[in-house]
Amino acid sequence: MSLDVVLFQIFPYVAVTIALVESIRRYRQKSFSYSSLSSQFLESDQLFVGSVPWHYGILLVLTGHLVAFLFPQQALAWNSVPVRLYILEITALAGGLVVFIGLINLVIRRLGRARIRAVTSPMDVILLAVLLIQVSLGVYIAMNLRWGSSWYAAVLVPYLRSLFVLQPDLSLLTLMPWMVKLHVLGAFIFLALLPFSRLVHLLVVPWQYLWRPPQVVIWNRDPKRSTIR
Repeated sequence: MSLDVVLFQIFPYVAVTIALVESIRRYRQKSFSYSSLSSQFLESDQLFVGSVPWHYGILLVLTGHLVAFLFPQQALAWNSVPVRLYILEITALAGGLVVFIGLINLVIRRLGRARIRAVTSPMDVILLAVLLIQVSLGVYIAMNLRWGSSWYAAVLVPYLRSLFVLQPDLSLLTLMPWMVKLHVLGAFIFLALLPFSRLVHLLVVPWQYLWRPPQVVIWNRDPKRSTIR
């Protein structure tokens, strides 16, 4: 049995199984822990400069991955025009760099502030390390292995889809550079670790807030009775 078979044919199913089982167990037994366990009240300034680029950047990057996964032929057709290919590649690289900058700020904040370190678990450190490696690999690939949006749609999407239909096909993946393979492996490692971390709150994002009616806040204080001393 080759290493590729173990890492990219067997381990993905192990990672998904761990993620599903632990997510359900944690939600049933410790539903309160389905939270980001915010530490904003301990220090908010550096959280802002890390969290904002991280969230917006990762949303852009993951959306790009998902669109190419769902519509690979359309992605390749889009890239058939050089100008559109350049725009897509530059946007993807910019998104990756924004994610990287935000993540670096979050790592510095969590490990560099004593009050934040006090509420940091070993799993937080492990997950941050995995994310940092994963994002660094993504930026490296975007900068050194050109036209990633095309070969992702042509090579990696068929492999990922083959996993979904329980017929993993490694014929194309085995030809990819090890940097790409490590990036794919990192995604499955992150998936397996997710339910053990504070990032499990991603599974219960309150999407209903996007379409609920706006709240009306009424200010009851009488400014005439307020005094500054």
